[in-house]
Amino acid sequence: MNLDRIISMIFNQIMRRVMNAGINKGISHFAGKSKPAADMTAADHAQGANGNEMAKRARQAAKLTRSLGR
Repeated sequence: MNLDRIISMIFNQIMRRVMNAGINKGISHFAGKSKPAADMTAADHAQGANGNEMAKRARQAAKLTRSLGR
């Protein structure tokens, strides 16, 4: 194996990890709480739980899409 291929493999692994971290942080940021916990009603708590579940599914879909792209 020549040096160019080794450097390329290492660079791709690092970029993949950076992309994964960035996508996950973005999804978590937009799925975050919009109100303090003290101001939330029961309906707000239910909606927050639903949002967390949707964020989890979005992360799974993004992971699947990235794995299909390889």
